[in-house]
Amino acid sequence: MGRAFESITDQMRAFADEQHVFFVSTAPSEGGHINMSPNGYDSFRILDDHRVCYLDLTGSGAETIAHIRDNGRITFMFCAFTGKPNIVRFYGQGAVVRPGDDEWDELRSLFGDVPGVRSIIAANIDRTSTACGYAVPFMDYVEDRDRLAEHWSSKSDDELDEYWANKNATSIDGLPAVEA
Repeated sequence: MGRAFESITDQMRAFADEQHVFFVSTAPSEGGHINMSPNGYDSFRILDDHRVCYLDLTGSGAETIAHIRDNGRITFMFCAFTGKPNIVRFYGQGAVVRPGDDEWDELRSLFGDVPGVRSIIAANIDRTSTACGYAVPFMDYVEDRDRLAEHWSSKSDDELDEYWANKNATSIDGLPAVEA
């Protein structure tokens, strides 16, 4: 059954690297709505046994950014949809890295050219865990959806900035999120 650890093990790294989707969960400090976001593409990196990052792509909301700015708490989850059942979670404190920030160039260089990148969420991981995953169904990966990349590649930088200002400036609970 499940076990807890203080760092990302080699087995966890290999498992996470194989997954086509991961989930990110955050919550505001007081009240408000808990957020859980599925993420795809090749957008997650394990930097070392205690540090990870992922590309935060522009979407309809900016809950993760708002919650990270509020309290930093973040949890990542990976599920096996093929092969042996397994669930891996990484728990930690996150930071929002935006263009112009000290870490931006270094972290952005870890990923390919993906349109619509809003930020990079980096996290220091202080706890990890495994769980059985016996109830997670088998599902086949077919391919990445390309609609998000197609949409943002057709927009100018000004249109992207305008979208952030109009749609991503605050969370659904009114917390500050993307600064234009």
